Amino acid sequence: MIRYFTSALAGFGLLLATLSPAMAAGPAATASDPAAQQIREFYAVLVDTMKQGSSLGIEGRYKKLKPAVEAAFNLPAMTQFAVGPAWTRMSDDQHKALVAAFERMTIANYAKNFDSYDGQKFVVLPDTITRAEDKLVQSELRPNKGEPVKFNYRMREDGSKDWKVIDVLLAGFTSQLALRRSEFAHTVDTEGAAGLVKKINQVADNAMKG
Repeated sequence: MIRYFTSALAGFGLLLATLSPAMAAGPAATASDPAAQQIREFYAVLVDTMKQGSSLGIEGRYKKLKPAVEAAFNLPAMTQFAVGPAWTRMSDDQHKALVAAFERMTIANYAKNFDSYDGQKFVVLPDTITRAEDKLVQSELRPNKGEPVKFNYRMREDGSKDWKVIDVLLAGFTSQLALRRSEFAHTVDTEGAAGLVKKINQVADNAMKG
């Protein structure tokens, strides 16, 4: 059974964080917007994975989703934000270990929470909001029954000029990374980078148990 709402909320550890008025006031982009297309392509892989969910198993879903997550998400930037100011005091090797663990956790959560298909539709809404260097791609998960669930994506161009996700907003305004930073802060302060890598990998391990 797909666990797209309650499990995603618990698995991602999201925190209510309303969008700034400046972001909300930005102009809308066209339907061919490259940031929106990035999310459409990610959703195509996600839905295909869900349709094969049972036969793939969680390991198979993880392997299928890995390249799609890497293409759509700026995982180093997301990791840096989630770690917070302590990032600047860490070594390159510690950065690499943290990004690898964060990536593993992100993919594992998708593999766990989106495990089957029952006709649900992921719809990228036509208006992509642009403000300064960021874009907000708005989307909905529309189940067969019940209200749509909003998944919005804050996106920014990376060094290769590809638009990639830098935060996920559940219910339209709930920031994935804000609470991650809060969750990670104590571990960073008391156990440092090595302790945080261990903690993140434990979250991934638990997700991979299904």
